[in-house]
Amino acid sequence: MRYISTRGEAPALSFEEVVLTGMASDGGLYVPETLPSFTRDALADMAGLSYADIAFRVIKPFVGGEIDDTTLHQLVAEAYATFSHDAVVPLRQLDANHFLLEQFHGPTLAFKDVALQLLGRILDHFLKKRGERAVIMGATSGDTGSAAIEGCRHCDNLDIFILHPHRRVSEVQRRQMTTVLADNVFNVAIEGNFDDAQAMVKASFADQTFLNGTRLVAVNSINWARIMAQMVYYVAAGVALGAPRREVSFCVPSANFGNVFAGYMAYKMGLPVKQFIVATNANDILHRTLADNDFSKRELAATLAPSMDIVVSSNFERLLFDAYDRDGRAVAALLERFQHEPAALADAPLAKLRQKFSSHSVDDATILEVIREAHRRTGELLDPHTATGYRAAERARADAATPMITLATAHPAKFADAVIEAGFPGVELPPHMEGLLEREERFAVLPAELAAVQRFVAENRR
Repeated sequence: MRYISTRGEAPALSFEEVVLTGMASDGGLYVPETLPSFTRDALADMAGLSYADIAFRVIKPFVGGEIDDTTLHQLVAEAYATFSHDAVVPLRQLDANHFLLEQFHGPTLAFKDVALQLLGRILDHFLKKRGERAVIMGATSGDTGSAAIEGCRHCDNLDIFILHPHRRVSEVQRRQMTTVLADNVFNVAIEGNFDDAQAMVKASFADQTFLNGTRLVAVNSINWARIMAQMVYYVAAGVALGAPRREVSFCVPSANFGNVFAGYMAYKMGLPVKQFIVATNANDILHRTLADNDFSKRELAATLAPSMDIVVSSNFERLLFDAYDRDGRAVAALLERFQHEPAALADAPLAKLRQKFSSHSVDDATILEVIREAHRRTGELLDPHTATGYRAAERARADAATPMITLATAHPAKFADAVIEAGFPGVELPPHMEGLLEREERFAVLPAELAAVQRFVAENRR
C-alpha cells in the first residue's frame, strides 16, 4: 500500500512513513494510491464480530504488512479495551428508523478517542522499532487535544504539544487537557482562534528546522491513520443494521471533515451508503459549498457547539481530490484561490459530490430547541454537536425507508453550559472523571505568533 498527496507533487510513501510524516511536503494530504475493497460476502461476515475484530479486518489492508498480524491485533485490542462500553460505539434507536451511533464511551468522552487511542499506540510502535523520539504538535477546537493526550501520555517515545484557543473551549474540554501532568504533555492556550492554531501547526510541519532534526508528528486528522481508524465504525454500524443487503445513511456533525470523509472512504470500499448528510453550526462553509457552491471564508462565529467552530475544513481537500478525479494540480489551484478570494467548485466535481452528499446548517437557537425536543421525544440528552446532526438528519434525509445513523460525537457532560442553557440542571461526569473540575492545571498562554510557539516547543521537548 502506497500513499499519494492530494496536490500531486510529493513523493509516494509507505504506511509507516505516512503515519510518521502527517502532511505531505507539497502542502497536501495523503490518501491511498489505490483503495482496497470489500466484497458483499466480506462485509456480511463481519456481522456479529467484536469491534476490535472488525477494526482489524478494515485496517489491515491499509497497513500493508508493515505491522505483523499478531502485533496489529494486540494494538487494536489494547486501544478499544480503554472504552467503557463493550460495543465501543453502540447504536441506540431513536425512532422507527433513526439511530444514534454513540461515540463518546472512550476515555475523553468524544469520537476522537476512537482513532487516537489506536494512533498513539501505532506511533509508539514505529518509533520504538526505529529507535527514535518524536514531537507531536497538534491544534484542537476542543476534543482532539484531550483525546490525543490520553492516547499518547503513556508513550515512551513521544512528547506532545497541544494548542487550543484561549477561553474558546469548554471548561471540561480544557481541564481534560490541562490536568494531565505527565512529563511528556504540554498544553498551550493560543490568544486567537482554532484556525490560528491550526495555521501555526501547518507552518511548523512545512519548516521543521526549529526542532534541529527531531521528527514532528501530526495527530490531527491530517494524519491518514486517523481517517483509517474512523472508517471502522461506519462499517460496524452498517453491518449491524443490515449491510450489505440494504443501504444505510449517515448524518455527521462536521467541521474539519475528517469524520465524514472516513465514512465516504468506507462507502468507496463497498459499504452500501445511500446518503451522507453534513451537519454544521453557524460556521457553515461545508453547507454553503455543497448547497450554494459558495467556497469562501467567513469570519469565525463563537457558538454553542465550539468543536465545530472552524473556518477552514482541512479534510475537505481529500474529498475535493476525489471529486476532481485525482487531479492534484486542479485541487492545488482551487485551494490557492480560496486562500485569497471567494472560490467555487467546477460544475462536474460539484455535481459528483451532490450525488452522495447533502447538508444542513443549524444556529444556536435551534441547537437549544433540538436538545429539548430530542429529550422530550426520545429520552436522550444530546450534546450541542450531536443536536446539529439530529436536526440535519430530520431536514435533509433522502427517504424514511433507509436507516439513518446520526453520529453522537460527544457526551453531553462535556458541554454542560449548553445543556443548562437548554433548561436542564446539568449532566454528571462519568465516574472516571470525578473531581476533574478541582484538579491542578498546567498550561502556558502564548500569543498567536509562530515564533513564540516554536520557541516554546523547542525549549520544552525532552
